[in-house]
Amino acid sequence: MKIKTKQRSYEQVMAMPRPTHRKPLKPLFLLQAVVRILAIFDLLPTKFTYETHNMEQIQKGEPCLILMNHSSFIDLKIASRIFFPKPYGIVCTSDGFVGKNWLMRLLGCIPTRKFVSDVSLIRDMEYLLKKKRTSVLMYPEASYSFDGTATPLPRKMGVLLKKLNVPVVTVITQGAFARDPLYNCLQKRKVTVRADVTCLATAEQIRALSVAQLDTMLDEAFSFDNFRYQQEKGIVIDEPFRADGLNRILYRCPHCQTEGQTVGKGVMLTCKSCGAEYTLDEQGYLTGKSPIFTHIPDWYAWQRQQVRKELEEGTYRLEKNVKIGMLVDTKALYWVGNGKLIHDANGFRLTGCDGKLAYSQGPLACYGLYSDYYWYEIGDVICIGNQDALYYCFPEGGDVVAKTRLAAEELYKLKKARKAPAVAAKG
Repeated sequence: MKIKTKQRSYEQVMAMPRPTHRKPLKPLFLLQAVVRILAIFDLLPTKFTYETHNMEQIQKGEPCLILMNHSSFIDLKIASRIFFPKPYGIVCTSDGFVGKNWLMRLLGCIPTRKFVSDVSLIRDMEYLLKKKRTSVLMYPEASYSFDGTATPLPRKMGVLLKKLNVPVVTVITQGAFARDPLYNCLQKRKVTVRADVTCLATAEQIRALSVAQLDTMLDEAFSFDNFRYQQEKGIVIDEPFRADGLNRILYRCPHCQTEGQTVGKGVMLTCKSCGAEYTLDEQGYLTGKSPIFTHIPDWYAWQRQQVRKELEEGTYRLEKNVKIGMLVDTKALYWVGNGKLIHDANGFRLTGCDGKLAYSQGPLACYGLYSDYYWYEIGDVICIGNQDALYYCFPEGGDVVAKTRLAAEELYKLKKARKAPAVAAKG
């Protein structure tokens, strides 16, 4: 899938009128049927099945909030298979509307900007649920999983559940990540996919529970490990390209501590600095002569610890030349030039376009970071911005996307923890 792009100057893009807010539409049944038919072709090779749990608690025709884990591009087709012909809107990132705004709206999609505060989103969800009696599908993780485990959920999701006051359904997939992991260069594997569809809580139960209890329930529901699932179920993935791009998530060698020198190719992950070699075997284990890690999420979690250590010691810093695309409407992604992206303890700073662009974003702006691999077949991307404009930064060289996401998440936690005692002291 590609995205429409145009060349514009930074001044031209900033002068463009911003689109006015429009209420979401109830999805057109005919288009939902088309999506359902198209989904057959992608789901058939996966032998997709699903099981329901406690769904009898939801009355027929009662709208609900559907929360689904975000594993791969097949997720929307899975949702269509499970819920059709039930009408439901979809909370969708704004870049998904580029070049097809009318189509996305007729499908009931609600545009939002990932990891940007958006009060209108809640109003739009309420409008569909209460006024249009239409369910809403949302991916609370906001971003695809990099290592096959859950990405952090926004805190106080329970507040949203209480405000919406409708039944909450979770959809947790197994196999979707293994079929098409984001790091693997869009190469599909022959993997069976299944899902568990669960009524997590009715409206009555939500009213009776505290926000903290609801957050705990969601954390437990969104606790999974796709590589562990593969290993425990003995699922064989024998494609000869299964380690392609693995360096995108395993960027730091645990043997020599060098970053950006790992190469994932075929079934091997190799460090060019020290020569350490790992094989990703058919059951998802890492094997080698003296393996420090045998489980990919353990390696990824170790990298998170190293990033946090750098932040605590004040040594973390990203500084990269980037190609910059801007999104201010749904007509196109506008290429505005080149610049420099810096990320450190003070947050993000983006400069460029011959000195005309200077954007800063503090570490408490959001708990996470919109980052992606091979975004719309352009390249690996880091996205920052606000309600006025989004800046899509494509770094030149090096696997920095995963580390930057980890750093943004850990920096938020550190700053939030330091802010809490200060606020308490003032109180």
